[in-house]
Amino acid sequence: MKKMTITKRISVTMRGFSILKQYCPGLAQGKAMYELINSVQPFVSIWFTAQIVNEISSQRRLKTILLYVLGAVLINFICALLKSIINHVCNEKESQMWSWFGKVFSDKQISLDFVDLENAAIQHQRQEAEENLYMFGNGLAQLFWGISALVRTLVYIVLSLVMTVSLFISTSGNRFIDHPIWIGIILVCIAVGGLSKSKATISENDVFMEYCKNTVWFNRVFMFFGKELYMNPEKSKDVRIYSQNTVAEKMLDKLITHERDNQSDITKMALYPAIAQIIIGLANAVCYLFVAIKALFGAFGVGSIVQYVAVLSRLGEGLQELMYILSDNEVYCTHLQKLFDYLDLPNHMYQGSLTVEKRDDNEYYVEFRNVSFRYPNTDTYVLKHVNLKFKVGEKLAVVGMNGSGKTTFIKLMCRLYDPTEGEILLNGVNIKKYDYNEYMSIFSVVFQDFRLFSFSLGQNVSASASYDREKVIECLKKAGFAERLNSLPNDLDTFLYKDIDAEGVEISGGEAQKLALARALYKNTPFIILDEPTAALDPISEYEVYSKFNEIAGNKTAIYISHRLASCRFCDKIAVFHKGAIIQTGTHAELVADENGKYYELWNAQAQYYTEKTA
Repeated sequence: MKKMTITKRISVTMRGFSILKQYCPGLAQGKAMYELINSVQPFVSIWFTAQIVNEISSQRRLKTILLYVLGAVLINFICALLKSIINHVCNEKESQMWSWFGKVFSDKQISLDFVDLENAAIQHQRQEAEENLYMFGNGLAQLFWGISALVRTLVYIVLSLVMTVSLFISTSGNRFIDHPIWIGIILVCIAVGGLSKSKATISENDVFMEYCKNTVWFNRVFMFFGKELYMNPEKSKDVRIYSQNTVAEKMLDKLITHERDNQSDITKMALYPAIAQIIIGLANAVCYLFVAIKALFGAFGVGSIVQYVAVLSRLGEGLQELMYILSDNEVYCTHLQKLFDYLDLPNHMYQGSLTVEKRDDNEYYVEFRNVSFRYPNTDTYVLKHVNLKFKVGEKLAVVGMNGSGKTTFIKLMCRLYDPTEGEILLNGVNIKKYDYNEYMSIFSVVFQDFRLFSFSLGQNVSASASYDREKVIECLKKAGFAERLNSLPNDLDTFLYKDIDAEGVEISGGEAQKLALARALYKNTPFIILDEPTAALDPISEYEVYSKFNEIAGNKTAIYISHRLASCRFCDKIAVFHKGAIIQTGTHAELVADENGKYYELWNAQAQYYTEKTA
């Protein structure tokens, strides 16, 4: 792995703090303030203790001793009070930290071009960044946790040096003991201790980085088996019916072996700090011996021995911690860079600026002009030379076999994708030139793989925290959900599912589809697009949707993607897709009359099927 330069590490670290400030406001500052007070407090106690001991061993003035004691008690009380207040605030904020970190990823996901959401390489990049954060606490979390060590280190070094000055300027009368060379010797001893700690940390981190690389796979597999395979109700049926737990157990055996192989790495990680601690102990012994000899020759009192031994120990700890921080910084900067690489992924879709005209007459025209599309990094075209024009108020059915390009056609029209070739026009203007969010606002879409959320029923339909209750009820009735609505315990305030509210209700697939349709109606846009709108409905509900089709669509353009060709009879125009191209357009009567056409083939195949089923 390539080493980061110091300049790069500083840049990465500062950007990390910037993200902490943005998503976790006040948390880093509060943590730093707490650690500042917490680190100063021991030095206050050391200084007062030294003064008290010196006074007891010399003049023994009771008033002076009492003043020192009172000062120590008062300052420690103030420090304890401030720490308690700050710690309470920080703990509350820290409990939300992981949720804030999750928002970092969710904000980026929602800002990505939709085509990138379906790009396996980019989603792997996101997953890797998330795994480093959540599995090991690296990156942002480590940066936050490192604030305490950084502040403590700086305080220890600065205050220790200030309180150690008198050690070297005090004289004992012995030329050898008072020689300035001892300043260098003591500092060298302390530095050697720090460098040994640094070397141990670097070696430990190198091993840890390899351990992390090996363990990413372990965690991924463990999470799959622990969370998805066994805990996911949607998969539990197949696990039991096909005894897939036996496959899982074989894989788990591999995980155990994998973890056993990694134990040698853990042993290495423990060895390096142990060796460093021996060197640090020898260096400290030299420092303490110097203080003792100088006191023995009368350079300072007994109390000062307490002070110097304590602050030299703190100075050594500070320098060791500094070396550790510098080395550790390289580790979490590496993980932070993975996060930043993901966050810096560019948007390639052109963001226009034109305002979508708000027309009272809803006279919107959409035209596909020689449109072709292939996914990034592929040579295979999903759509080829598609030409189609329609206007608001028309009912368009899109039919064809699986994989013929129907859903891709819809995603292009909604500008989830941009064409590879050709252009899509709205009222004669390339849709790329319109403001993206404004253009999206004219479409209501019910995809076949739609999702509802564990919010209240009213919030799901309106897609908003606040909404028009009467409008929601009206849309639910149009979608055929009126009877179920009357049975709900809290009307529109009833939560779906039990993720948030333990009293939330579970709904069937057909009911969910009706809610998705109601959501599309509530948005009240010129275009309503329905991808297999009756796929999960029972025959009676399906009939209700078709019989109310004109009422549901109103004066909107309704675009149907459907495998059930019976729905096409309700539409003004039918577009037949085959192998990425439109091969037929016309009304149901026109297309079914063409015995050589694909639509005729599909229609009769379904008719034969239903005849056989009812025979």
